[in-house]
Amino acid sequence: MKLFTFLFSLLTITITAQNNKKYDTFFEKGNGNQSASYQETIAYWKMLANDFPTIQIKEMGLTDSGEPLHMITFNPDKEFDFDKIQETKAVLFVNNGIHAGEPDGIDATMQFYRDLVTGKMKAPKNTVLVTIPVYNIGGALNRNSTTRANQDGPEIYGFRGNARNYDLNRDMMKSDTRNTKSFIEIFQKINADVFIDNHVSNGSDYQYKLTYIMTEHNKLGKVLGDFMNNEMMPALVKDLQKKKIETTPYVDSFKDTPDKGFGQFVDSPRYTTGYTSLFNTIGFVVETHMLKKYAERVKMTYEYMKSTLDFTDSNYQKLKDLRVKNLEQYQPKKSYTLKWELDSTKATTFSFLGYEAGYKKSEATTGNRLYYDRTKPYKKDVPYIKEFKSAKEVVIPTAYIIPRGYWNIIELLKNNNISLKQIKNDTIIEVESYRIADFKTVPSAYEGHYLHRNTTVTSKIIKMAFAKGDYIIPTNQKGVKYLLEAFEPEGVDSFFNWNFFDPILQQKEHYSEYIFEDTAGQLLKENPSLKAELEAKKQNDSAFATNAEAQLDWIYKHSVYYEKAHMQYPVYRLL
Repeated sequence: MKLFTFLFSLLTITITAQNNKKYDTFFEKGNGNQSASYQETIAYWKMLANDFPTIQIKEMGLTDSGEPLHMITFNPDKEFDFDKIQETKAVLFVNNGIHAGEPDGIDATMQFYRDLVTGKMKAPKNTVLVTIPVYNIGGALNRNSTTRANQDGPEIYGFRGNARNYDLNRDMMKSDTRNTKSFIEIFQKINADVFIDNHVSNGSDYQYKLTYIMTEHNKLGKVLGDFMNNEMMPALVKDLQKKKIETTPYVDSFKDTPDKGFGQFVDSPRYTTGYTSLFNTIGFVVETHMLKKYAERVKMTYEYMKSTLDFTDSNYQKLKDLRVKNLEQYQPKKSYTLKWELDSTKATTFSFLGYEAGYKKSEATTGNRLYYDRTKPYKKDVPYIKEFKSAKEVVIPTAYIIPRGYWNIIELLKNNNISLKQIKNDTIIEVESYRIADFKTVPSAYEGHYLHRNTTVTSKIIKMAFAKGDYIIPTNQKGVKYLLEAFEPEGVDSFFNWNFFDPILQQKEHYSEYIFEDTAGQLLKENPSLKAELEAKKQNDSAFATNAEAQLDWIYKHSVYYEKAHMQYPVYRLL
């Protein structure tokens, strides 16, 4: 009997060990410097979903690679209807591999889910976990060992650009890629309360293995932003310190080295966390340090996710309540900040763990080069700015109105779960109208566009004829901040700045000077006030006074012959 008991126990131990080994990830089976390929990653997730009913894997739209984007959900209750989930639980959303050469999160998240389903880690009671296992699939399929020139491992990794060479972490507002549209479909479906985007940093050398970007708290909104800044982030840092992990905000240095000071990263809506914040979702970017060993970076990513899950689970109801309350700040007639800038008057100091830096003669060029001396670590207070101030504000309108011809924009709005309605009959409505007064354009291509910046507008109240089928888009909805960032031309990542409305910048009709000369002369005779205005401009502008061509063009643009569409912004504000 004793022999039977011994043999049975030995068999049980053997089976358990074999099962545990079955769920080892590719990273765990390797030498600590190897990352799973896309195919290996998806195969692992399918195995977990097949073996554990608490995990669901779904295909959620295509990517530019032609492969589908996967959504992996872990819920101990085995409920995967997000309408029901949102009634009782918080949702933590994790994105991996947006830059496929930064695969730390890809490997860490497989371990994370595995530990939850096997009981190695205590499962959350109040939080459902959702992840995109590999977001930039095209980049993940483009594996190599050289394009991350400054990164210490893994041995083989993916590429930053996607299948069409887009940087997906610049695509959230313009949504040029299938990847982004599928990401948005997932995000809108799950209505995440907290979001993590896993990355690897570039830049300075320092002692930290882990850095982070907290979405700009001022922009997130006072209610939710104060909670994230004053309660959640300090709690996460404290929990990491209990695990002997020191961390710092992402080092976006003012000058060459961190000891000169740095400020919080500005995550405008082109970035994932900037986009998710528009829907009152708290967002973090995990930035492990590129010069640390890959195995250490994977562990740091794992631990940050664990700390975030623990906090979310303990504070799930408060998070959900604050998200609702935060939205109440963005009502029609209230002011909304379109542009933020670091507030140097509120600079503080940060106790920073760095390395002494210096310059020495380059062995590759004729210049001097920066270097960090790891034999000289330091801990010192450095200038740090994390507070922002408003640099440009607008009053929130009651609604926007856009002609039905802008079908591409209507599709984007629907993809973002924006409520809109069509005008039933031709009608005249009093609206605020914008004209583009000025803008600058970058000199070279940026993410498939020639991005505009420093845009300014003039506005006036007019009575405008709208056609049956044109769209009215009320701002009293969850996506109000998205609408403001998209439709206000002066917004950093507005649809105007991303070239959606570039056809209005080009005149479609013109004139032949020798013919219009007669018309211009007649116009001045019939309009003394127009002639007086022309004479005043000539007196005040010497260059204009000697430029006959410019004078004729001025008369044309102040006449009924000048096309109304030129520089006329085609989205109108209902006040």
